[in-house]
Amino acid sequence: MPPPRRRRRNPRPPESSELPSSAPSAGEVEDAAADLAEHAQHHHLQQQWRRRLHEGALRAVAFPAVVALGCLLPFAFILLAVPALEAGGTKCSSIDCLGRRIGPSFLGRQGGDSTRLVQDLYRIFDQVNNEESTSDKKLPESFREFLSEMKDNHYDARTFAVRLKATMKNMDKEVKRSRLAEQLYKHYASTAIPKGIHCLSLRLTDEYSSNAHARKQLPPPELLPLLSDNSFQHYILASDNILAASVVVSSTVRSSSVPEKVVFHVITDKKTYPGMHSWFALNSVSPAIVEVKGVHQFDWLTRENVPVLEAIENHRGVRNHYHGDHGTVSSASDNPRVLASKLQARSPKYISLLNHLRIYLPELFPSLNKVVFLDDDIVVQRDLSPLWEIDLEGKVNGAVETCRGEDNWVMSKRFRTYFNFSHPVIDRSLDPDECAWAYGMNVFDLEAWRKTNIRDTYHFWLKENLKAGLTLWKFGTLPPALIAFRGHVHGIDPSWHMLGLGYQESTDIESVKKAAVIHYNGQCKPWLDIAFKNLQPFWTKHVNYSNDFIRNCHILEPLYDR
Repeated sequence: MPPPRRRRRNPRPPESSELPSSAPSAGEVEDAAADLAEHAQHHHLQQQWRRRLHEGALRAVAFPAVVALGCLLPFAFILLAVPALEAGGTKCSSIDCLGRRIGPSFLGRQGGDSTRLVQDLYRIFDQVNNEESTSDKKLPESFREFLSEMKDNHYDARTFAVRLKATMKNMDKEVKRSRLAEQLYKHYASTAIPKGIHCLSLRLTDEYSSNAHARKQLPPPELLPLLSDNSFQHYILASDNILAASVVVSSTVRSSSVPEKVVFHVITDKKTYPGMHSWFALNSVSPAIVEVKGVHQFDWLTRENVPVLEAIENHRGVRNHYHGDHGTVSSASDNPRVLASKLQARSPKYISLLNHLRIYLPELFPSLNKVVFLDDDIVVQRDLSPLWEIDLEGKVNGAVETCRGEDNWVMSKRFRTYFNFSHPVIDRSLDPDECAWAYGMNVFDLEAWRKTNIRDTYHFWLKENLKAGLTLWKFGTLPPALIAFRGHVHGIDPSWHMLGLGYQESTDIESVKKAAVIHYNGQCKPWLDIAFKNLQPFWTKHVNYSNDFIRNCHILEPLYDR
């Protein structure tokens, strides 16, 4: 008689307790495993397809199957390889057979043939793991193929382990390849102009030429003196995205306790100017004041005053770097986050004059003493009036430092994050542990700034990076600013400026609600289909979906329909 079964002390998971009372055959095990693989595969396909639709990028459909294989193959190894070693095994009950296949530790069994068999399996697997894979035989592409191959070829335990290792290694490569491709598609999506936003710009530009109201002076002549009145709160925004600019302005005015004191200076490029002017001429934010100005309307912005930027825009190597084949950026050794950083650094916006414009604020606004500069991918959620009361203690730039905070990814930025310290010029000039700070919401004391050489330092390092073949730093326009503003930064409370909503999907929602300014820095901008759906509503609630231009251009239409 077989020895009595030992009672289990700990409850089994529900799915195990529902096993049939009779011992399953090998065919039943294979069919059940195949069904489980198909179910997991179907679930992952659904999840990934929904994400693919949002990201606007067709990724390889093999990725869900890869994940399913990664989860199921180790169980297949235990369930099917142990019986292969048991030549002439005795009959057993359902629970005993399951225990023998899964291993004694799961059922609290000690000793016996099962322990020896599992130990033999571990030994074989360790041996195979330390050997180089040399087989050129075609690897199975699905779990069902793997089971069929085992059955047809009557693998022993060692051959099974070899094939399992090769299959898992191949699947790891496929997973990594899919994730890298995902980042590349995200990059293309983030640098493209959505159809709705392009439509909005075209329609408003047409309105500027045909509608006198769209061309009216901003602000009205009687309010022009207020543009240089330092008793008002002056905000500066540089953008070629009309929809994004409208959200920044409207959210700031709505959040202000003194909207009648708010003055916005909106700067855009020459091609966007008619549309941008039309929007703010037709959509008043009164009692706040808005000025719209194109870069071509600033007399100071001449080639003589910005020679470095002129050189950057016309340098062939720079154009290839930012507009070339970004698929060549990735390498097999990269992880997805590293590739995402490389691609972000190659965004064409970084050679746009608009993106460098903030370094010329003292010259562009000679009558102003203090301003707040806002990026176009932010939302204001709290009154910013207290920013004008902050004592910068003689410093130029009031900014949130990004080297400390609860989020270990977003708030862990030091100079080593941005600069290439393997380059001797950087290594001898900078400290890798120096704390970084954020662009996006900055309080600038223009009076103090005019007494410094910040602009010249900025130009110097742009030239050095050009000489070094763009190898001194990784990310766009912030690194030269980090150098130029060294010794001129006053840290402000982090609650004023929350970052990472464009790349950190797991951002804490409660923290988002409390922040004065939330910043969608990163690839997943809130006006794109690849935006994080849990974070996008903080931005979309400031979009005027009743506006005829927005409605007719079907901007973010699925969100509007909901």
